[in-house]
Amino acid sequence: MNKTSKHEAQNLTNGSAYIASFACVVPPFSLDQATSAELVKKHYASKLNARSMGLVRATFNHPGIRKRHFAVDDPARIMDETPDQKIARFTEKTIELASQAVTQALAQAGVAAEDVTALVVNTCTGYICPGISTYLMETLGLSRSTRVYDLVGSGCGGAIPNLQLAESLLKSNGGVVVSVSVEICSSVFQMGNDLSLILSNALFGDGAAAAVLTMQPTGFELVATAGRYVPEQRDAIRFVYKEGQLHNQLSTKLPDMVNKAAAEVVDDLLASQGLQASNIKHWAFHTGGEKIINAVRDVIGVPEEQLRATRTILANYGNMSSPTVWFVLEEILRNGISAGEWCVMVAYGAGLSAHACLLRKT
Repeated sequence: MNKTSKHEAQNLTNGSAYIASFACVVPPFSLDQATSAELVKKHYASKLNARSMGLVRATFNHPGIRKRHFAVDDPARIMDETPDQKIARFTEKTIELASQAVTQALAQAGVAAEDVTALVVNTCTGYICPGISTYLMETLGLSRSTRVYDLVGSGCGGAIPNLQLAESLLKSNGGVVVSVSVEICSSVFQMGNDLSLILSNALFGDGAAAAVLTMQPTGFELVATAGRYVPEQRDAIRFVYKEGQLHNQLSTKLPDMVNKAAAEVVDDLLASQGLQASNIKHWAFHTGGEKIINAVRDVIGVPEEQLRATRTILANYGNMSSPTVWFVLEEILRNGISAGEWCVMVAYGAGLSAHACLLRKT
């Protein structure tokens, strides 16, 4: 990897921000991959050709994912929803899951809802106006003068740009800032004889995460962040509108595109602090799928044993888009991380973009 870059990592030089706590939640309903595959094959037997049915078997049977969570009571509902029902469920479930995550994170930090001074919410799996933030303000009982922001369009990598904005708000205004990533990937379910759709339906699940940021030295110190964008490659990973509905679009060349962007952004991040990849004991990779995880691992030079947390989250939850990297960090914390140890969060997605965050455990 290059050791210099014209892109400068964002250094936190005016006193560090800290992630005092964070919480991850999923809907209670889950399906194993075999059951999901049978539902898809049964529901779309007349729509999918023989090649697509074979791809369903192959992708859903991949051993990297065991089960995923969905914000429904009946999985058949996902396949039968009208566009209006999709956005209604997206609205209801984003508010529900995000509220649970924020409530848990605030409780862990010992912070009251009325003490929150700013809230940043990101999502890419639905659009409502006003945004999710105002619903959370009402549901959680936040002050009506709370600064609230809704970010859209960052895709799977959205948690780290969210964190960057939250950190800036904290340093500018003080107080307590809450960062929320929430996705109802099942609300953009589409199926057809398109490899992108088949892969997506074998990979994505629903979930939410919330983090509480303060200037008090506790939890994880937010040392530096960095981002890279390759807009000329945006068609490799994006949502496209077809007949007024979102359809996921994924290139088969994505691993080779993502690994280059991820390597560059990690280079930027570590160079800003005079560190090498070998200095980092913990890595929280977004679970973009096994081929992408492997490609990013190899180009950065991360030992496989340092990706146990990423593999565990992929197996138990699949790819939940933007909140996923928080789930991986939670798994790392659960497994044990000592004071002073470094951790790098790496997320990638629409844009094409890659983002990284350097943390140090207090």
